[in-house]
Amino acid sequence: MRIVGGKYRHRLISWPDDQTNTRPTKDRVREAVFSALGDISGTTVVDLYAGSGAMGLEALSREAGFCYFVDIAPIALKTIKANINSLSISQEQYMVIARKDIDAINYIDKKVDLLILDPPYKQGKYNEIIDACKNMLSDKHVIVCESDHKLTFNESDYSKIKEYKYGDTLVTILWK
Repeated sequence: MRIVGGKYRHRLISWPDDQTNTRPTKDRVREAVFSALGDISGTTVVDLYAGSGAMGLEALSREAGFCYFVDIAPIALKTIKANINSLSISQEQYMVIARKDIDAINYIDKKVDLLILDPPYKQGKYNEIIDACKNMLSDKHVIVCESDHKLTFNESDYSKIKEYKYGDTLVTILWK
């Protein structure tokens, strides 16, 4: 796996060996998502259920100002830290949080501009997580949801909702 754009472009990153619980976001999906997002420089990002940290690392590569990497699995946390170290990312640009989703959301103390959600598909916690995040999201936030099926959201809460399908992966982007 590699970073597809920005200052770390072409740099290789690893993913957790535990393939039963982690689905690394493919290069072409990350490339398409960040193309759709456009300029994210200076934003604060949360990569929730980070796994390898690929989405958050991609955001930092594209000049995001800060990224929270959140996961609870020890192998994922080890992989995220190894990837951060391999890219020599400054400690002022990230925080790795070893907490469950809602606990991590309550722990984060900054307004978030970009929320990346890739929970275990069978949990179906998208709306629950988004509701829990409402107080930490900035006024002009964007939410990226990766799933294996069509998701439904309160469309009146967003100015634009786009869906992109890549094989078995469905990406939904919600713009405030």
